[in-house]
Amino acid sequence: MAEISRPTSLDQIVGQKHILNESHWITNLSKFESVPNIIIYGPPGTGKTTLAKIISQQTNKKFFKLNATSSSIADIKEAIQVSCTLENSSGVIIYLDEIQYFNKKQQQSLLEFMENGQVTLIASTTENPYFSIYPAILSRSQIVELKPVEKCEIKRALLRACKILETKNNLKISISEEVLQKIATLSSGDVRKAINTLEICFLNEKAIENKIILSSIKTLKSLEENSFLSYSKDGDDHFNLLSAFQKSLRGSDPDASIYYLARLLQVGEINSICRRLLICTCEDVGLANPQIINTVKSLTDIAAQVGLPEARIPLANAVLLVALSPKSNSTYNAINDALNDLKNGLVFPVPEHLRNVKPSSLKNHTKYLYPHDYSENWVKQDYLPSELTSKKYYHPQNNKYESAFANYWENKTHKKL
Repeated sequence: MAEISRPTSLDQIVGQKHILNESHWITNLSKFESVPNIIIYGPPGTGKTTLAKIISQQTNKKFFKLNATSSSIADIKEAIQVSCTLENSSGVIIYLDEIQYFNKKQQQSLLEFMENGQVTLIASTTENPYFSIYPAILSRSQIVELKPVEKCEIKRALLRACKILETKNNLKISISEEVLQKIATLSSGDVRKAINTLEICFLNEKAIENKIILSSIKTLKSLEENSFLSYSKDGDDHFNLLSAFQKSLRGSDPDASIYYLARLLQVGEINSICRRLLICTCEDVGLANPQIINTVKSLTDIAAQVGLPEARIPLANAVLLVALSPKSNSTYNAINDALNDLKNGLVFPVPEHLRNVKPSSLKNHTKYLYPHDYSENWVKQDYLPSELTSKKYYHPQNNKYESAFANYWENKTHKKL
């Protein structure tokens, strides 16, 4: 039913008012001499495929759909060859769904087709493209974000689907406001899910005198037991959910961390979970528990290898390990401070004794002192440029490991970190 009721024009698309207005370039593509490459991203059921098809219709281009989970570069080449044998004076659009499943090499291979003008690439993803798509592709594409659809807009889609069901089955459908509201709530911004739920309710009712009344929520209650919230019951978008997951890890809340992990797993997330876990491990745990980094990396690798549903087990291990570990962002602060200094122009020549030259060529005859030639493998020596000798980037925080590092440093150098 979701496929049958798919919109065929922009005015039939529900939601997405931020792009479907007279001033946005998407609504004026038919006036363009050429269509730009486009990356469409957003949660499931928000209209990514629909938008790509309508763009193809508006611009009178041949439409080829491929899915990155089961396709390869060879499939794209084949689609281009087929298109070349057809009369496509207006051009060809290759729609690549779930582009994030193409690895870096595969994504790089797309550049050839994007640059020579053979085809226009429209790709879609449920993940943040700035994290999951090769930068060279992003720089050659326009980014379009689709957001979870509001409940009032989902109701519009449901009423339109009812009209289609009426025509298809030659009967009258009456649907109560209570059922409309319940379906819209259960869908969590996913129009496809809402229409599929409506269809199940329709099939579960019997027609009386060529009329079906959808007023009971009995069927919806049974669906709700096996339902999941794709992002948030209130329509929170994908990246807000990921943000809540990472902030719960950083805040050392194991219960909230597991809850948001479950929410993400219910919609089939693995890549985004693994990425956030790895980042949080390095940024927020850091030197407070440095051994955890290898452990979390191994657990995320296991999750990626075994896939769902088993991936939930190693990921739960990793999440609780990160959430319950002591926290330190000293390394995060150190690298950020150093990068900020570079941005502010604090760039100086490398000290002569540290350069990759023969000692005899040094102007001031300052020799590099090899630490292992000295007691305890340390010798007093300047490593920073003279202009920065008093600069401190690393500031240890109060935890078991960093306190030990600081004590070791002070005993050896007689200085405080």
